[in-house]
Amino acid sequence: MVRIRLRRTGKTGQPSYRIVAADKESPRDGKFLEILGYYNPRTEPATIVVQEDRVYHWLKNGAQLTESVEQLFRSIGLLDRYARFKTGESLEVLLSEASRGKG
Repeated sequence: MVRIRLRRTGKTGQPSYRIVAADKESPRDGKFLEILGYYNPRTEPATIVVQEDRVYHWLKNGAQLTESVEQLFRSIGLLDRYARFKTGESLEVLLSEASRGKG
């Protein structure tokens, strides 16, 4: 089973995270399938950059979100856009909306 989760990077006491698609059995900082974006909680406001088209691809193929990634995606409105994608709305419209920061 594939999970979309955070992979910790950065120095001791200075965390930043990559958002990755990884096998459920892999360790937190171990092997992963694809990098989908990154999250830096140390900036004000926190920096979240995501390749939404790839996230939609993984979710459509059965990947599950961890709780922390689900909270991040809710904060940027990605899960709302994904629900609209499932109902048949155009991917181009949703991606342009995401790039404008409309959430």
